[in-house]
Order: sequence, then C-alpha cells, then structure tokens
Amino acid sequence: MSRGVLAWVVAGVGVILVIVVAAAIGGRDKSDETVPAGEWAQSVCGAVGVWRGEFEAIVEDIRTPAAQGDAGVDEPQSETPQTRRGFVRAGLEVAVQATDTLVEGIDNAGAPDTPQGEQAAQQISDWASSSKDDLEQAQDSLDTEADTLEDAIRQVTTAAGALGTTLASGVKTFADVAASDPALSAALRDSSTCQELRKKEEDV
Repeated sequence: MSRGVLAWVVAGVGVILVIVVAAAIGGRDKSDETVPAGEWAQSVCGAVGVWRGEFEAIVEDIRTPAAQGDAGVDEPQSETPQTRRGFVRAGLEVAVQATDTLVEGIDNAGAPDTPQGEQAAQQISDWASSSKDDLEQAQDSLDTEADTLEDAIRQVTTAAGALGTTLASGVKTFADVAASDPALSAALRDSSTCQELRKKEEDV
C-alpha cells in the first residue's frame, strides 16, 4: 500500500475512532454543573486517556516506515518529502478530530467541587482548546509546498512535532492543576482512569 493510499486509510479509521470516543466519553452534558471531584477526575482522565491512546497510535504510524519489501509497493527509501507530507497531514487531521472530541468531553464533565475547581476545569479546557488550535495550524502549514528539499523536510518535521508538544503540554497542565488544589489532587490520584493515564505516561 502506497503512502498516499495509506494516508486516506488513516483518515478514514480516524473518523471511526472519533465516533467511538464520542460515544465513550460524551455522557450527559454537565458543563454548567458542579460535580463531585472524584466524578470529575474520572470523566476527564477517561477522556484524556482515550485521546492519548489515539495520539500514540498516530505517532506510531508516522514513525513507522513504509517497508513492504518486494511486494511491489513503496519501500522506505522510495518515500519522498511530498508523500511524507501527505501522510503527516492525514495524521494531524485525525488528531484534530480527536482533540475536538476531547474538548467536548472535558467541557461536559463540569467543574469539580473543590476550592479551585472552576479554575482547574477552565485550565484543562483551555489546554484542550489551544491544543486543537495548534494542531490545526500544524496541519495548515503543510498546505504550502516547500521550495527546496531542505525546507520540505523542515516543514514536515515541525508539523509532526506538534503532536509531541501537545502531549507534553497536557502532562504539565495536569501537574499544575494538581499542585494548585490539594483536594483535587487527591481525586486525580485516586481515580481509576487517572491511574491508568499515569501508567500510560510511565510506559512511554
């Protein structure tokens, strides 16, 4: 399978995954409600955990070369910056869709009933929204064809790097939220979905 075809496959699978994520974390809309801290942590970490799993799959697809051997399809050395750009762009498209679903899931979780609960909920929501914006900008940056091979490589590398930056900023945001509110920190520590999320981060 060529990179061009594979990019379309990735995008199609991404749409299906986003639908599954929406069903998994959509739940009842509590965006205007204050909810128990444990319930909020469970919902938000569940949403982020599913989203992170999608991101890891996207990153792995981008990292994996198109080695197919003698079957008449592309080998790693035949890949060009142009085909690579299309593949990264398809991955970013899936990432934007997944992050849009994440924003909805986080907002639907409401605000935790802790001293800094509203601020914490807003901080997490702002991170998700800004992440979507950053990913869209990275995707759009690939619409312009580079003038030279060096520029093309730099363009693709920078765009793909937005995925890692988004993951790293998410880890920092959760750490900041936990540090600012001890009551919420305990909920984030005890939630089963938050524990699973931390395990994913440790395994990377």
